[in-house]
Amino acid sequence: MSRRILIVEDEAPIREMLSFVMEQHGYQAVEANDFDAAVDKIAEPYPDMVLLDWMLPGGSGLQLAKKIKGDDFTRNIPIIMLTARGEEEDKVKGLEVGADDYITKPFSPKELMARMRAVFRRVAPTVLDEPLEVEGLKLDPVSHRISVDDKGIDMGPTEFKLLHFFMTHPERVYSREQLLDHVWGTNVYVEDRTVDVHIRRLRKALTEHGYDRLIQTVRGVGYRFSSR
Repeated sequence: MSRRILIVEDEAPIREMLSFVMEQHGYQAVEANDFDAAVDKIAEPYPDMVLLDWMLPGGSGLQLAKKIKGDDFTRNIPIIMLTARGEEEDKVKGLEVGADDYITKPFSPKELMARMRAVFRRVAPTVLDEPLEVEGLKLDPVSHRISVDDKGIDMGPTEFKLLHFFMTHPERVYSREQLLDHVWGTNVYVEDRTVDVHIRRLRKALTEHGYDRLIQTVRGVGYRFSSR
């Protein structure tokens, strides 16, 4: 499933160029031309990244970044600020409200893609199939192995995909519907209760080593992967 990139830019030529670049690199582009439209687009299925212009009709990019990072459902969505402002003070303001990177106009598509890949590497190592580790629990997406102290943990392919997704998106609550979209895909019909079944299987596989506690139920909302 291709990653959704929300492009928030009021200048149509720039927005269309960015959409073209995203689609050329295998991403799904979603466009918003002002503050309110962007707020509407930050909904299920949530974007995997936001390319955010500094100046917007109806509100500023800083306000939108603060809103995204202040919501439990969206705070882990990475943001790259796109702006003509190059002053150090403005860059600091962007980073302080939660932006993950900052790129000054004009920029080349090559530079933008490099920065996007760098941000994805930081927030979602699955992009490069890098090994993951949380408190000694190790997952290697290349060899498809899960281990603790070099001792393997057996689990089914769906539980592996669930754990992989959780480990690359920690501290964020996902509803059953969101997990279905991200793990099973939007083109597959699976009932919501199927998620609960696989969560139970995942917890059972992790119980022996005490890692079942990382898969937390948030009543009335969904599930979260957290070491807190």
